[in-house]
Order: sequence, then C-alpha cells, then structure tokens
Amino acid sequence: MLLVLLPLALGSAPGWVLWPLVVLAGLAFVLACVGAWRQRRSLHLPLLALPLGAGALLCLLQLVPLPPGLLAVLSPEAAALRDFTLVPLGLDGPRPLSLDPPSTWRELARHLAYLLTFIAAVQVCRSGRARRRLLGTLAFTGAGVASLGLLHSLLGLDRLWGVIAFVHARPPLLTPFGNPNHLAAFLTLSATVALGLALSSGTRVRAVPFAVAAVLSGAGVLLSLSRGGIAFFVFGQLAFGLLLLGRRAEKARARTWRRGGAVLLCFLAVLAVGGYVASERISAELATADSVEELRQSKMELWPVVASAARAFPLGMGRGAFESAFPRYQTRPVINTSTHPENAVLQLASELGVPGVLLLVVLLWGFGRLLRREGLGVLEVAVLAGVAALGLHDLFDFSLELPASAVAAWVALATVARPDDRARSGSPRGRAPLAGLAVGVALTAVALVALVPGGSTLAAAEEELGGLVAARAPLAEVRARGLALIDRHPADHGLQDLMGIALADAGRSEAVEALAFANRALFLNPQDARAHRVAARALLTLGRRTQAFLEYRLAFEAGDRELVWREALGRARTLAELQALTPDAPADVVPFATELIRTGHAQEALPWLAWARERLGTAPEVVGLWEREARLRLDRHELMEAEAASAEVSRRAPDALSSHLLHADVLRAQGRKEEALEFLEALRTRFPGDEELAFTLARQQVDLGLTRRARETLHQVAPYLSSLPHRAQLFMLEGASYEQEGHRARALESWKSVARIQPGPEAWFKVASLHESLYQLDAAARAAREGLRLLPAEKRAEGEAWVARLETAERQRTEARRRARIGGTDERDQLLRVLGSDEDVRAGGSEGL
Repeated sequence: MLLVLLPLALGSAPGWVLWPLVVLAGLAFVLACVGAWRQRRSLHLPLLALPLGAGALLCLLQLVPLPPGLLAVLSPEAAALRDFTLVPLGLDGPRPLSLDPPSTWRELARHLAYLLTFIAAVQVCRSGRARRRLLGTLAFTGAGVASLGLLHSLLGLDRLWGVIAFVHARPPLLTPFGNPNHLAAFLTLSATVALGLALSSGTRVRAVPFAVAAVLSGAGVLLSLSRGGIAFFVFGQLAFGLLLLGRRAEKARARTWRRGGAVLLCFLAVLAVGGYVASERISAELATADSVEELRQSKMELWPVVASAARAFPLGMGRGAFESAFPRYQTRPVINTSTHPENAVLQLASELGVPGVLLLVVLLWGFGRLLRREGLGVLEVAVLAGVAALGLHDLFDFSLELPASAVAAWVALATVARPDDRARSGSPRGRAPLAGLAVGVALTAVALVALVPGGSTLAAAEEELGGLVAARAPLAEVRARGLALIDRHPADHGLQDLMGIALADAGRSEAVEALAFANRALFLNPQDARAHRVAARALLTLGRRTQAFLEYRLAFEAGDRELVWREALGRARTLAELQALTPDAPADVVPFATELIRTGHAQEALPWLAWARERLGTAPEVVGLWEREARLRLDRHELMEAEAASAEVSRRAPDALSSHLLHADVLRAQGRKEEALEFLEALRTRFPGDEELAFTLARQQVDLGLTRRARETLHQVAPYLSSLPHRAQLFMLEGASYEQEGHRARALESWKSVARIQPGPEAWFKVASLHESLYQLDAAARAAREGLRLLPAEKRAEGEAWVARLETAERQRTEARRRARIGGTDERDQLLRVLGSDEDVRAGGSEGL
C-alpha cells in the first residue's frame, strides 16, 4: 500500500501524506512482528537501521527546550536568534536547537515511519515470493505512473486526472509528480528493479511483463526531460551491467545472459526509439546546461552558501528547518524560497550538523557492505544499482526528502539487507517479536503525536496571519496571533514582515513598532525586500521622508521592483526624494527614468535627468537619459530643446537606430513630415527587416495618406516577424490603412486577426465598432461582449450600455422586417376577400388566387 499510495498521492508532496505514511508503517511493523512470532523467528535489525533510528533520536534531541546559557554553548546562532527576535517580544522562555520546531516534529515522524517500514520489509523479505511481490509492486507502480503521463499526453490533458491543475509546476510529462526531477528519480529506481526482475525470471513468459514495465519507466525518465534524471538513469543501467559482468558465478552468469539477453536488447532498443521521439525536447533541455559555467550557476551556485550556513550550526539548525533558517545566510536577492539545498550531503550537514554527516558515513558504509556481500543474485544487483543511481541523483536534487522515493528505496534495500532465509532465532518462541511489537506500537504512537505539533507549516502560518492583516482585523487580535505564530516559527522572516505591514500605517507609536519588526525581519533575511518596504512605510508615517525613500531604494535593489516603483514614485514629492529613490546600478537608472516620466512627475523630471546624467558621468546609460529628455520635451512641445537633446543623442550614439527614430520624431513634431518620411525611408537600406523602423515608417505613411506604401512596408517586414505582439501590430496598421481608404470590410478582417492573435478589450471594441459601421449590429454586440469579458467589473458600465444599445437596435430592425413581411400578407388577404369569401380564402389560400 505504501509503495502504491505514496507516488499516486501527488508524489507524496502534500503534508497530509504523513498521516497515512505513519499509520501504514506502524501497521506493517505490527503485522511483521506477528508473522515473526508465528514463524518462530526474531526480528532482524540490519546495520542500515542504525542511521534511521539515530536520525529520529537526533530530531527528538533537537526539540528539547534548553535554558539560554546551555543554548548559547551548543548553538550560538540559535541563541543569537532568540535574543534578537524573540526576547524583545516577551518570548524569553527556553528554546530548542531547532529553528523551526514544527518542521522537526514532522521529520521525527517521518524518520520513525521509515524505520518501521524498513524493519518490517526486512522481516517480510525473508520469503522469496514476498521479495518478488514487493519489488514487482514497485516496478509496476513506476510503469503505471509513466503510463499515466503518456495517457495524459495522448489525450491532450493539462490537468491531472482531468481535474487537478498544478499551480506553480508545468511538468513536461503530466503525472502525480509535479516535479520532473522527482519523477525521474522514482522511475530510475523502478525501471532498474523491473529490469532485474525480467532478467531473473524463470521463463520468458514471466519476464515479459517486467520487461514492458522497465521500458515504460525508462521512457518516462526520458520524457520527464530531467537532465539529472536522464544522466543518473543511464548511470544506473551501466552500473547494473558492470556489476553483472563482475559476478564470478560463470555458469549462472551464462544462463542469465541466455535468458535475459533478448530482454535487455529489446529494452535498449525501445529506449533508443523513445529517445529519438523526444530528441528535440531533450536537446532543448540539455542545451540549457551546455557548459560547466551554466551548470554551476544553476543548482551548485548555492552550495558554498549552504556550506557556510552548515558551519554555523555544528549540531544542526533543526531537521526540516532549512526553509525558514537559510534566508539569513543568503548573499544575494532571490525571487523564490529555497526549501532544500538540493544536495543530500549539505541537507544533512546543515540540518543535523556533524552527527548528520556521521550518520551519512554509516549509511554509506552499510551500503558498501551490501555491495560486497557474497552470493548476490541478479535481482539484488539491480536493486543496489537502482538505489545507487537514486542516491547520486540526490546530490543534485531532494527526491529522497519526499516519502515516495524514500520508502521505495528503503523497501528495495530491505530485500538485500534481509538475513538468510533459513536463519531462525534460538530464543524461545515469540519473545523477541512480541517485545518488538510493543516497541513498534510505542514508536507509532510517538510518530502520530509528533504530527500534531508538526501540522503547522510556514505557508499556513503566513497565510493565516496575512488573512488577518488583509481583513484589517483589530490590532490586538493581529498582535496576539502574530506573537503565537512567531513563537512557533521563530526563524520565519515573513511573519515579522506581516506584523510590520499591519502596524506601519496605524499611527506613530505603531510605526515605531513596525520598524522594530522590519529590523528583526532583516536580521532573519538581510535580502528581504518586503522588510525594507515596511520600514519605508513606517518612516513615512513618522515623517522621515528622505530616509523612507532610501528604504524604498533598498527594497528595489533587493528585488521588489515594479511594486516599489508604483508605490514609491506615487508618494515622492520633491527632487531630493526622487534622488534618494534612484537606484545605484546604472542599468536601472534608464528604466527608472521611464517610470518617472510615465507617473507624471513633469516638474521634477527635467532637473532629475540633469542630476542623473551628472551622476553617471561617462556611463553608456547617459544616452538613454538624453533620449528620455528629448521625448519629454516633445510631449511638452518644447521643440528647440527637444532638437538639442536629439542632437546630443545622435552625437553620443550615431549608429543606433533609436537615435535616428528620435530625430525623425523631432522633424515630424516640427511640421516637417515629408522630410521625416524621406529620412525614415532612407534608413531602410541600413536596417533591413527591423520591426521598429518598419512600424514607425508605416505609421507615418498612413498618417500622410500613403496607405498602399504603408502596406508594402508592412509586407516587406512580415517574414521577419516571429512574436505575436509584432504580428498584432502589423495587422493594426494594416487595418488603419484600409479604414482610411474606406475599405471597412478589409479593415474588419485585419482587426479580427488582431483580436485572435492578442485578445484584448481594445481590439474587440474596434472589431465591434467596424461591425456597427457596416450595420452588422448582432456581430457588433457579440464582439463588444468579448471585450467586456476582458475588462474588470468596475469598468464595464459604458460598454454594457453600448451592447444594450446595439442589441436594442438589432431587435428593432428585426421587428421592422417581421412587420414588413406581415404587412405584405395582410394586403394579400384583403385582396382575396374582395375577390371571394373568407371561407374561400381559408380553404384555398394562395392557390385559389
């Protein structure tokens, strides 16, 4: 049940999966103890059970509350966090080593569940039939997951089971695993195990289902497009082959190859075909890591930072606490939160410290002992090769941090770590199994109890407090709930930010408290852009405007760009405040100038541009500032100043197309439209195929009535247009040219193309307007309704009135036509009455006439 349930339960990523994991693991252990008692066998505890048990014990020790003095000795970093972030809030009680106790509680339950599962599997796997049944379940589960992905692809479904949509993930192969790396890791193990089952089967008939399962799982690895998954899948197959060749049982080996050679060749052939089918997608994915430098900048870039964080915690920051504790050690702004270091060694080193590294060494030693074990069969070799590939994959991923792959790996290892099938305990019947039964029940109870405090997650805590803040709940309620959640998740900077947001605009005394929360958030995450924004709002409330805009600038440099620009630029009033808000990086100054002009700071824009140019000196970005000034001067109809600024742009960047386009706009603003047109047409030989030049030229040709020349210009550049926005712009200009000629039907077709390529309210409203001009009122109403559907509800009143008018006019016209038809019938009936009786009319109708 665990082998099947966990992969299907969204790859075991949801938190609720831990409850069935613990229950089923405890049940498996109990049943294994009962089986051992009935078979007169004692429970076998392999060496590999030691890291699991010790890991659970370390989690428990990390949860023990320690007095401040002892905490400072064992973990200075945890003590510093307590003193700086908790004591000022009145949370001055004893604290554990873990910086996120709920996560460590969950990890305690998970480790205990793995321990119970592993020992139960070791006991069950004393039976050869049970071993093959367990491994067959793993193999067919992997094949089923891969087949599910193939079925979704064939049916064109973008929702799992046609119902569940992944919010943040877009997996190339849609399966319960939202992460393609985790999918590839699980399928690597299942494919290798399936191949081992096929090669160790007694007959070809029994080998066929396992061979098919191996092929399906291997194809799933390729279609997952996971670069690491594909690489370590190939490693697993090569390791399996090399281990088989290294076996010394020559007769058995020859017999094995005669029986399984055809299966192996078929497997490789089908994988080759699958690789060929997905070759383009695989090549595109591998092209993103076609150099060592690009690979280093992807996942390995964080490794030195994680290593420095691990050195700060000799006894670990707490198992599972990486997500909340690591932001304090990040050295550069990041958009996404790192939940795992994506390296198994660094994961254990940072969360469990030196003891965790020692446990990893013991684990590797125990695996090496299994690998050197005498008498390994084909199936055991396949299991060890698959687990090795999965473990090495976790040097670049964290699939073993999720129960689906972890349980599969421990169950697979149990089939090799089992004792001799004929070994029996010399102890009296049932004594050791019954004692183990009591221990297992106690461990299951501990794991279930641990899930209760472990039910609180960072996301849930931030969502709860954020809901109170967004609903503008009373400050007393927000403060009380916020302190309780901070006490539960002391290293989470997001909770500090939310408290600061709630207090920043509530008054001067609350603003001072908000600054304290922002300061604590920056202690927990020095790259926290939201904390700088909270500080800026609080400083504005306190009247310290210049310092507030410095905080806004720091928030911008920490990654909070668009939101800060909208908020900060809307609140800036003076040139000094704009100067304080200006980013330090020259590359950000020109976009800042664009936003500054767009937000309507007309009075301060020109002196700011002069100050910014002086500040940048000889930096290349100065040209962009001169260009922004020229555009601003044109908007203000200051033509002489605009011409001087344009000349400065041309002097500094004589070969840039933007300089020439600016000069043409200046000529046009001066009324020299024909000269501007000739200037642009002369540029076509220097910049053939340039979209911006073509669109500018076509626009001016349309304005001058040269509609056919405008369409020729557009048709010449059409083959070079690849993006949808550019093609939409082409059809817009084409439609404008037809409309100016009076060809409204052709203009309508062009604007319909715009609405199809780039749907938007403006495009649909233009289509509706053209339909109305052609007296196609029903079609006009439908197009207007399409545009209304894309507008916010508060902006639909005018459009709905237009649609109502169109529909009313259409109904009136339809009614008029119906009355006209009815009127013709009445005249005919009157004529018939003159010629004969009403009865003749009713009986004969028109035939009588």
